[in-house]
Amino acid sequence: MLKVMIVDNNLERIKPLKQSLIDSGYDVIAHLRDTINLNDACSKLQPDVVVIDTDSPSRDTLENICVMTMNDPRPVMMFTHDGNKEQIKLATQAGVCAYVVGALPNERLQPVIDAAVARFEEFKNLRVALQEANTKLSERKVIERAKGLIMKQRNVDENEAYSMLRKMAMEKHTRIGSLATQIVEAAELLL
Repeated sequence: MLKVMIVDNNLERIKPLKQSLIDSGYDVIAHLRDTINLNDACSKLQPDVVVIDTDSPSRDTLENICVMTMNDPRPVMMFTHDGNKEQIKLATQAGVCAYVVGALPNERLQPVIDAAVARFEEFKNLRVALQEANTKLSERKVIERAKGLIMKQRNVDENEAYSMLRKMAMEKHTRIGSLATQIVEAAELLL
């Protein structure tokens, strides 16, 4: 059962939304009247999904979503009556996974939440993959620098320098990237 936090300042809207969530099998763990303390509330309560119901997302709302997304990311759904393309763009850039304009019938609530969670997980996996690719690229650059230093110092070709680097890494039981970093840092100290 997913834990849901609702953010809405309109008490007339919150009752049917809360009941729809409960009827769909969600555990509504909190209700905030605004997004001012969204980051703190999410850190403390750890909801699986945040549902924001608003007439139109304000700049402050989007900034608070952005802060929460940077510090403690989680799927955010927004129900609104503002179909302005610029607002949709700003909301998705802030971290909103599903931006739904208009009233949402109860029977569509669960598929929309499922889609928001799936989109969030997909983007999370993409961020992890991007971070890994950037790390590998940075590591590759350091390995190339270390190979160049070994080639110059030992007067060997590139393949032999790489073999020496790999052999040293295996003997020290360390990753080749870590050893390459140590070689480059030591060379910088000496030069």
